[in-house]
Amino acid sequence: MNATLYKQMMKVNMKGFMNYAFGSAFYILLMFWLYPGIAKNSGAIDELVQSMPQGVGKAFGFNGFGSAEAFISGEYYGLILVLILSILCVQVSTQLMARLVDQGSMAYLLSTKATRGRVALTQAAVLTTGLFLILAITTIAGYAGNAWFLGDEYAFDTSTFIQMNAAAFLLFFAVGGISFLVSALSNDEKKALGISGAITFGFFSLDLLGKISENINWMRSLSIFSLYQPGEIVNGKDMLASSIILAAIGIITFALAIALFRKRDLPL
Repeated sequence: MNATLYKQMMKVNMKGFMNYAFGSAFYILLMFWLYPGIAKNSGAIDELVQSMPQGVGKAFGFNGFGSAEAFISGEYYGLILVLILSILCVQVSTQLMARLVDQGSMAYLLSTKATRGRVALTQAAVLTTGLFLILAITTIAGYAGNAWFLGDEYAFDTSTFIQMNAAAFLLFFAVGGISFLVSALSNDEKKALGISGAITFGFFSLDLLGKISENINWMRSLSIFSLYQPGEIVNGKDMLASSIILAAIGIITFALAIALFRKRDLPL
């Protein structure tokens, strides 16, 4: 990895990472602020959710309102965070590789002592660091929300909360790896952005549609988003196998992106 390039690219992208991080922190604090009011009427709200078609509640991650982590898993980790980090992975991976090639900046980087492999590895590290930073700040905000808004009055399982954040990191490590691979093979920024976006939101759509009806549940098996189930984490299900698969997808796609970028022809 090139330390100088890493520092420079982190500096360039830090404002964007922090915007996503503080946006995520704001939303999760909002969830904690809302929960006490929700908890007081949890019985009536649960009845309302149960009256909905089963697929609707499953699709949008409604996991009951009996605990703070159950509420947050559905209202935040099941949808809002997924959309935020999906956009981040697609945009940043494109900026880190395809944009530099498209604008000619990559040729300038490679004219220095930096090799293609080191440049690609450094850019992959920047994306991974950004994801880690966002989820670390989200986790800290969650602890702050628990202290400020829940206190001793409402139970909150912090170990489950950490597991949800770890699962989210692994999912988007995999999504980021796929987007980075597309970007590393592209000369055109818009084309890379379009392909990465289509793949990412295509996976998201397959998972969402598969949850709605048992008749098309098989569609979920085509999506890596099916390996991310914050509601099941709250319910105590062991997600170790899914976590290992997501980590493997991320490692393989990032490694493949670096290896193929080293061998490809770049426009001058």
